[in-house]
Amino acid sequence: MARVEVRSEITGTVWQIKASVGDRVEAGDTLMVIESMKMEIPVITEDAGVVQEILVNEKDAIAEGRVVAVLDG
Repeated sequence: MARVEVRSEITGTVWQIKASVGDRVEAGDTLMVIESMKMEIPVITEDAGVVQEILVNEKDAIAEGRVVAVLDG
């Protein structure tokens, strides 16, 4: 299985984490939601796999490009 890093496409604050370690996700699933400039932006995985790590917590400030989750694809 390949390690898949999921990155944030925007700078903002982690508003809600929707996936948990061990969850099986499909391409297009929302892993978490980032709040930026009063907008809620989903972080969507492009690959199917099993969530191995969630690298952020709710209310964390994150930068664009930061790895926020790791999947075993």
